[in-house]
Amino acid sequence: MSLAFSVVIPTHNRRDALRACLQALTRQQYPRDAFEVIIIDDGGSDSLKDLVQSFDGQLLLRLQRQRRSGPATARNLGARVANGEYLAFTDDDCEPSPHWLERLYESLVAHSNALIGGRVVNALPSNSCSAASQQLVDYLYLSYTENGAPRFFASNNFALSSRTFKDAGGFDESFPLPAAEDRDFCARWIRSGGAMVYTPVALVYHAHALDVSGFVQQHFRYGRGAYHFRKRTVSRGYQSPPIEPLSFYRDLLTYPLKSATHIGIGSLSVSLLFVLSQIANAAGFFREAFATLVPLKGKS
Repeated sequence: MSLAFSVVIPTHNRRDALRACLQALTRQQYPRDAFEVIIIDDGGSDSLKDLVQSFDGQLLLRLQRQRRSGPATARNLGARVANGEYLAFTDDDCEPSPHWLERLYESLVAHSNALIGGRVVNALPSNSCSAASQQLVDYLYLSYTENGAPRFFASNNFALSSRTFKDAGGFDESFPLPAAEDRDFCARWIRSGGAMVYTPVALVYHAHALDVSGFVQQHFRYGRGAYHFRKRTVSRGYQSPPIEPLSFYRDLLTYPLKSATHIGIGSLSVSLLFVLSQIANAAGFFREAFATLVPLKGKS
């Protein structure tokens, strides 16, 4: 059987999480000889050869290594060496559900030239920071729509044909951080006339453990990425994305109070984390804006 899918997974020093991701892929209810898994080691310090070998006979698995360059470059490398008709992207801290590829395939057959986005679910409901991080993404999925169609998919769960990915130019490798490169890809996709199709039955469970410090760092980085996204958009001759209205932030901060579904998680604490995320996001944005005016010493 020819390969239908190439599953591309960038990774950097998260060996245990990667193992759980690969174990989830062994449980796919999809012909085992119809998909391959391509791991891109993004300059990690740990050897992954023995981990890959431990899945011999369970997955068609390949390992590629690159110098530390970030997930955008890693995903592009995976796409270049892929043999599948379709590309499915996920991350090393994600565990696809057993019917993930099956549901993506059904949607791709029905919408052959579309970018298909699946649903991401927090796999750590007892971790308030992880719950807040995922609820923020859920809110963005609800909010970033145009004429009923989504405008953004996170790259830990989306798929498209290899041909259309190449035609779209892949991910922008000039993004300096693992932040906003997927938002940029989706924006370019839409501007080129590409369709976006949300397929919530294509489930991925996101097991990213966060404490408050990690949560703040994550959203500080997202703010930095947002600055570069706006900068790239303008450099391509397009108008900078508009600043969200006050109603967007009002609804964002009340969203956890209306939609808390995580057992053991107080919706008020999640809402407070939302406030913290926006402060960190703004700080990251202005840090990058200031850095372009007054170059900072040392590495970013």
